[in-house]
Amino acid sequence: MPPPMLLPPPLRDGDKIRFVSPASTPDEAGLIQRKAMLESWGFKVDFGQHAFRKRGYLAGTDEERLADLNAAIRDREVRAVFATRGGKGSYRIADQLDFVAARADPKFLIGFSDITALQLTLWKHCGLVSIHGAIMDENGRFTDTNSEALRHALTSSDDIRLHSREDEPTSALTTRGAARGRLLGGNLDMVSTVAGWALPDLAGTILLLEAVNMQIGQVDRQLTMLRKAGHLHGVAGVALGQFTGFDMNASITIVDLLRDHLERLGVPILGGLPLGHGREPLAVPIGCMATLDTANRMLTVCRA
Repeated sequence: MPPPMLLPPPLRDGDKIRFVSPASTPDEAGLIQRKAMLESWGFKVDFGQHAFRKRGYLAGTDEERLADLNAAIRDREVRAVFATRGGKGSYRIADQLDFVAARADPKFLIGFSDITALQLTLWKHCGLVSIHGAIMDENGRFTDTNSEALRHALTSSDDIRLHSREDEPTSALTTRGAARGRLLGGNLDMVSTVAGWALPDLAGTILLLEAVNMQIGQVDRQLTMLRKAGHLHGVAGVALGQFTGFDMNASITIVDLLRDHLERLGVPILGGLPLGHGREPLAVPIGCMATLDTANRMLTVCRA
């Protein structure tokens, strides 16, 4: 049985947010911009001790990155933890998080991409709801659309409704039907990376998937493994976000490949959701109950 859901309280004016780097090293100038944006919303913002460290493709050693993340989880003054970026490396430390502290003082972990590994592990061990989302778009720009979506996810208890965008390639994969279940998933690369050790049971869930800059053969291998190992057995529906960086003129496109794998599941699919690495990505809680409505091309996430 999964643990009971832990939904962190909405942030309030004056709450402290901490940036940590559990994966790769961030661009400092861009991070200062994000700090200023959050401060303009009334929050206090600080940084983990090793947030700007660089060790190859990692933001410091495993011990340094883990220490910063666990320090933020344990600090009761910190009310939300932002990952400075994705990249690579969060999967190396995901099983060493302080789950006891996370259960004792629930707070949002905000991020996407590589951070999916941490978010899924926190759900598996604690039932902790996190936020899949970013404060900038793929070009490093603030927009009213993506920044206000994140602000709403952080500060409101209202339902979140995401509409499919017809100009997203995965919108072509939308089928018929409706489904209800907990929204789990995120970055496909990380969903497959944690399968077998940190991936929660997906039966009865709405599975969220997005991906960026992968070879189509990699996607094929990952979806084949997830299906044939039984990890996708019993999912109630599939919510497809942004699959960016793929050649849409290839003889076999990413849309063709996703259709081949996902239609075999025989469940409703809603594509074209603005979640991932593409234009104006939005924010959504991971772990909350959600309704997938293909007729109205909408995903509704309930936080009650």
